[in-house]
Amino acid sequence: MITKRLVLTFPEKIVTKPITYRLVKDFDLQFNILRAEITTDIEGKILIEVKGEKNSIEAGIKYLLNEGITIQDAAKDIIIDKEKCINCGICPSLCITKALIMDSKTHELVFEKNKCILCGFCENCCPVNAIRLNI
Repeated sequence: MITKRLVLTFPEKIVTKPITYRLVKDFDLQFNILRAEITTDIEGKILIEVKGEKNSIEAGIKYLLNEGITIQDAAKDIIIDKEKCINCGICPSLCITKALIMDSKTHELVFEKNKCILCGFCENCCPVNAIRLNI
């Protein structure tokens, strides 16, 4: 089994369709919704972690694309500008998953992508706008 984190963008015309149900029922995938922004008749976004056999995940992704859903790899959606970052320590203090930590030796920001759920706290608290989420 493999696990992938994906950002799904739903066109406004299909936000009420049972898309995630189909992933479970038709493709035998397990998923966890990490973040969701969905409103009826408005474009919606979901950050999901999908777990299953590689071929099942690929088939599920193909199904999503055929439904008109845009898919992005979640790991590509967080951008930390190391040039701007002043290593102030604010974002690690607010990071609920401990994906952002300060290295105790170098006192520099360290990002562990596999722990991140793209909650946005880091982006909102950064005093120099060094962190950007694209979801």
